[in-house]
Amino acid sequence: MTTYTARPVDSTVLKELRSADDAGRGMVPALDEEGGAPLRCCLRRSEPGERIALVSYAPLRRWAAETGAEPGPYDEQGPVFIHAEECAGPAAGSGYPFADAHRVLRRYSAEGHILGGELVDALDDETVRRAFADPSVVLVHVRAVEYGCFFYEVRRA
Repeated sequence: MTTYTARPVDSTVLKELRSADDAGRGMVPALDEEGGAPLRCCLRRSEPGERIALVSYAPLRRWAAETGAEPGPYDEQGPVFIHAEECAGPAAGSGYPFADAHRVLRRYSAEGHILGGELVDALDDETVRRAFADPSVVLVHVRAVEYGCFFYEVRRA
């Protein structure tokens, strides 16, 4: 049986983003007084008092550089929250984080082209399996409904 893995932003990429983000801007850390920001480095919500930053990230562009894909006009960048300093990453067995609201699963081919998307009420193994049902799907992005923000990618493990 195929398993799927929610993947945070890679630690090497995080180091780069803390220096200059994918829009070429330097990181501006801030103290998160309220907490609740969805952190893409450790796939959890921030706690009050943590130092975080909002940076521009191009997830498909970075994946394409790894794989040789050519996403063309599907390449995009957007804002993501990360810890301002290195963190421990996701807790073991954290499953599918940020599953507490409607999400959009956006499917991509090996070429980096969008193959479709689905609005889901719950994010669990069944919805992820359904997203990968088409064998030409190699990558799925989990996104927020409200702003379309990237939360994390899912790949076959």
